[in-house]
Amino acid sequence: MSATTATPATGRLVLLNPGPVNVHEDVRAAMASPDQCHREPEAAALMTRVREKATRVSGGDDTDTSVLLAGSGTAALEAAFSSIVPADGRILILDNGNYGERLWRIVDVHGIPHRRMEFGWCNPIDVDAVDRALSEDPGITHVGLVHHETSTGMLNPLREIGAVVAKHGRQFAVDAISSLGSERLDLRADHIDWCVGTANKCLEGLPGVSFVTAPRQRLEELEDVPARTFYLDLYGHFISQDRKNAPLFTPALQVMTALEQAIDRSLAEGVEGRAARYTALAEQIRTGLAERGVRFLLPAEQRANSVTNVYVPEGMTYDELHDGLKAEGYVVYSTQEQLEGVFRVANMGQLDGDDIAGFLAAFDRVVAKYADRGV
Repeated sequence: MSATTATPATGRLVLLNPGPVNVHEDVRAAMASPDQCHREPEAAALMTRVREKATRVSGGDDTDTSVLLAGSGTAALEAAFSSIVPADGRILILDNGNYGERLWRIVDVHGIPHRRMEFGWCNPIDVDAVDRALSEDPGITHVGLVHHETSTGMLNPLREIGAVVAKHGRQFAVDAISSLGSERLDLRADHIDWCVGTANKCLEGLPGVSFVTAPRQRLEELEDVPARTFYLDLYGHFISQDRKNAPLFTPALQVMTALEQAIDRSLAEGVEGRAARYTALAEQIRTGLAERGVRFLLPAEQRANSVTNVYVPEGMTYDELHDGLKAEGYVVYSTQEQLEGVFRVANMGQLDGDDIAGFLAAFDRVVAKYADRGV
């Protein structure tokens, strides 16, 4: 693809990909925090503050805590899903897209006993089928779910599945990487035992820090679960951060400083406020694309508030659309190969209505170049 990075009138590249996102100037400025040693008291104080704020933004209270990881959301995801299932346990993976498949790949590569329920891309998860599976199989100890499956843009029924998992007395592990901060999520109300989040999506931070939020009791119980990995051993990180007030390994302190700024902004805006802002932007995108005759992948009631998956207009390829938009200063995102001909337009991050209007105008100019060409 083209490396052209011409920007629109705003003077920046507008990121319409589902993370990383355009961030607030306060967040970006935090990356210029002073050099420091990660074993010093000020670094420990930063880590403690960010852990507490990550817990709050996840809907936790004083009985919960967060464990920070240096790495993308996948690092925290692998730390959780490789660490929480005991040797005599088994996890049920609910899979209806690329990231549900990723959960399965993580437990599979670690040799963790599991069952995979595939519902098919673009298909909603059948809550009654999950209920039956748990009723019929008492050996399942955990259930894993992706809340926002960005490969299709689908928002899965978190609260309904959480209630079913709790009814059967199993533990619920949630990939909230693409939902935390903008979609309704609460550890207590949704019966979540393990919540995985990251900095650089709806929390509007920068890539490099992710976290796992859980009840302290659940983390303490991991003492009896043999470690399956060295760097991503969740219990090891918890013990070091919580009891020794020190990181287990070298953290990304500048990125963590930026995350603190981002979470402060998230807490001030509130989930409802951010959801309203994102929903308004998503509706502007969806209305504009519908007026242009673009076909949507999912019906409106299944879509999350931060990503819209649509088909590439006829007469052009995704690469032509992407490169043309990027030359205008807007970055969209392809889907995985299972959905060839579909692309994603995200509205996460520090975007406004002018950004969306500029994108739609650029979309018109790019599509017009190919309007008269055959497929």
